Amino acid sequence: MRGYLKDHVGVFEPDEVVILLAAFDNAWGAVQASGVRYPADKLEFVRAILAKHIIAAAMEGERDVGRLRDGALLALAQSNLRSGPASKLS
Repeated sequence: MRGYLKDHVGVFEPDEVVILLAAFDNAWGAVQASGVRYPADKLEFVRAILAKHIIAAAMEGERDVGRLRDGALLALAQSNLRSGPASKLS
């Protein structure tokens, strides 16, 4: 996320950056907890989808962590990157 924010230096105040980072961390945590597995070569693309959506929504004025997270997850779901549920190891 920080890498994508470097392209927007000066756009967000420090307290806003904290909100964006929290939204990204929450979204990424939800992806990891979901059990959906992505191919290793797609992980950075998945993270980019989340980050870019959060930044775009924030540039339009959104500052609610939950709405930023949920919007990013929706954007990811609409991207069709899923490879299916993770197999359970027992």
